[in-house]
Amino acid sequence: MENILQHPSALIDAGDVHIIRTKAAEAEQLGMLHPEQLKIIYRQKWFKLLVPEVYTGRQVSLSQLVRLQEAISWADGSTGWVVTLCSGAGWFGGFINPEIAQRIFVEDTVSLAGSGAVCGTAEITSNGYIINGTWKYASGAHHATHITANCSIIKDGKPVLNDDGEPLVLPFIFDKKDVTILPAWKYIGMVATGSDSFEVKELTVPFNRQFKIDPAAAVINSPLYQYPFLQMAEATIAVNLSGIAIHFIDLCEGIFREKLKQPRLTDEQKEFLTDELNHSKSELDLVREDFFETVDQSWNAIQSNNIVPQDILQQVSITSRKLAHFSREIVDRLYPLCGLTAASTETEINRAWRDLHTASQHALITFAG
Repeated sequence: MENILQHPSALIDAGDVHIIRTKAAEAEQLGMLHPEQLKIIYRQKWFKLLVPEVYTGRQVSLSQLVRLQEAISWADGSTGWVVTLCSGAGWFGGFINPEIAQRIFVEDTVSLAGSGAVCGTAEITSNGYIINGTWKYASGAHHATHITANCSIIKDGKPVLNDDGEPLVLPFIFDKKDVTILPAWKYIGMVATGSDSFEVKELTVPFNRQFKIDPAAAVINSPLYQYPFLQMAEATIAVNLSGIAIHFIDLCEGIFREKLKQPRLTDEQKEFLTDELNHSKSELDLVREDFFETVDQSWNAIQSNNIVPQDILQQVSITSRKLAHFSREIVDRLYPLCGLTAASTETEINRAWRDLHTASQHALITFAG
């Protein structure tokens, strides 16, 4: 069983962290991850964290996943976000047609980007589907080898309905060459994620490019592909925010250390700075501990019984949102105490602040549990 609580630095190579952070400013200028950052990701097989072992993936446990993803986000927000989204799409390997998956995932540089929004259509033909659509926010799209997207299924010009009488929506996987990337990411943070839009026009794909995300549709027999997608997504997004928050707090230590040397500060002000920093650390660790314990409990349940009870799943959702919200609250509490250094777009601490406030807009963690 994993240690419940560790500082992210215990889970990631210090040399890798140095390179990731050194190249972060250049990555922002590029609008995508830097080649040196990508080299680390490929070497560590981070895009393959959830890819089935049979396809040369790492197929890690959920307990391992959330801790490592927090550590990568602690190294750098954009890097952590891209790894989270692209490795999350790699999880689809447990559901994709094995013949297609075998070809896709064997490459060392494989990376899946995409969108969960239903912004396209797939019209059924005698040979497969004709795809049309435009999707937003495809993190990691520029270095992706394949793209996934949700489509509304159409037949003879009419929507196909599912068993509940609602329009049928299914995900598809495309080769990168068949997709057009559209520049669209113009936000204050997560600049290096390259979360641009993509478009597909009149693309014909065979039937085996469609898959279904459902435990009953899994083609790989493993608890990992029986775990509910929603709670996995909520948990992995939450640790992105906590990782960035810990990075912010670490950077605050250096800034506060210099402030404490200033003779103009009173003893009371110095004590306030020290107390705020210490309280922020301890309070965030309490929320992190609760979160990791809950995720571990859910993972133990899926391993033992191949199912997670609804009350535990609900707690995963609640603790994920709590961790995400509290991470932002902690950063906003400390930010005004950091001076103009934190407001300069050229500083590491400002990048962390921008990344966190951009990532925190994700719809899955908007509302409290």
